[in-house]
Amino acid sequence: MLRLRVREVAEAKGFSMNKLSQRSEISYHIITALFRNPYHVIRTDTLDRLALALDVPVTELVEDVSPEQRRRELEQIGS
Repeated sequence: MLRLRVREVAEAKGFSMNKLSQRSEISYHIITALFRNPYHVIRTDTLDRLALALDVPVTELVEDVSPEQRRRELEQIGS
């Protein structure tokens, strides 16, 4: 299962949600959704724009996680 690492990478590079939204030209609401839910569904072109804005390869923005980890994290998001 794929998990997005947008929040972790953005924070490590000193990007706020607002700065990332402006630099990537992606809606602030989408950026907020990605920061809150690392399993949010996004299009590949959106992922490309995020990687370009953060100056990282796309592969740095995704990671493979177990179904159990995904379930635990989604439960935490829902609480």
